Amino acid sequence: MKRTRVLYLEVADKIKADIFSGRYPVGSMLPTENELEEMFQVSKITVRKAIELLASDEYVEKKSGRGTTVLSNRPYNRLSKAASFTQILEDSQHEVRKETLELTSIDLAEKDPLFSSFGNHAVRFKRLYYLNEKPYIYFVHYLPKAVTELDEKMFHQESLYRLLTQKGYAIDRFSDDFSAVFLSEEEQEILKTNEPLGMKRIRRSLTEDGQLVEYSEAIYHTALHPYHIDYET
Repeated sequence: MKRTRVLYLEVADKIKADIFSGRYPVGSMLPTENELEEMFQVSKITVRKAIELLASDEYVEKKSGRGTTVLSNRPYNRLSKAASFTQILEDSQHEVRKETLELTSIDLAEKDPLFSSFGNHAVRFKRLYYLNEKPYIYFVHYLPKAVTELDEKMFHQESLYRLLTQKGYAIDRFSDDFSAVFLSEEEQEILKTNEPLGMKRIRRSLTEDGQLVEYSEAIYHTALHPYHIDYET
């Protein structure tokens, strides 16, 4: 098991290096799974796990019957800590699934802090992540009005950051603020807990010119599982 994990990480790193070097430009297709097996002398499972890792980090997109497309060549591309965190949980044999709670257009007043970024209207997207069928992370995202053209099914199936990129919002950087908070009655009900405390993460995702394209608040039920991230050096 340990040997397989090391192999797929090595393969993913080598493919990533080839993406950075320009061997596989953005928009191009990676070699097929069979070609990658031959190239790296590894099993099909190892190749698939490497591609899954690159896809979770938003470097590539794999579609059945169409191959794997390069999406980004940025050296620091892991935009979603939630995505990387759920990947860690899944690698630890936890079952993770997500549920859309709300996808709606909202009006913003001039006094609203988000008005200067989104104007009069924005999209509010609420979703809940389950860990082993228990509510674990409650997300509320605020997004540009333009994403109203996307239906709920797309939000459930695709990465949020990939959808924003497809709408022309290329995220260049983000900032995260963490704090311990008392859970509201609504949050306790959604997370199905009587615990008084949880962890709150506020994220601001920005384009290269500083435009805010995502503001989100996430509440983690840390009594169920601690928040943990392994950072690469």
